[in-house]
Amino acid sequence: SKTKLVFQLEGETHTFCNALKSELVHVKGVSIATYRIDHPLVGVPQFLVETKGIEPRKALKEALSSLKKKAESFSKELGGL
Repeated sequence: SKTKLVFQLEGETHTFCNALKSELVHVKGVSIATYRIDHPLVGVPQFLVETKGIEPRKALKEALSSLKKKAESFSKELGGL
């Protein structure tokens, strides 16, 4: 809907999901950003993003862009490993 987005991230674990959730909560207009994995070995992460004043897909794109920049910066700091 215009204020709520639910999606799954197949093949991802808590590592990426926690990073994405952290970025989402810093996007202006995001009121809820959370995820769950029903079973740690076979579960697929399911995200919930709720917003006010911004479309959830746009908020997701902003969070992913920010996360990508941080990953690139981190990679530079490590010497491009």
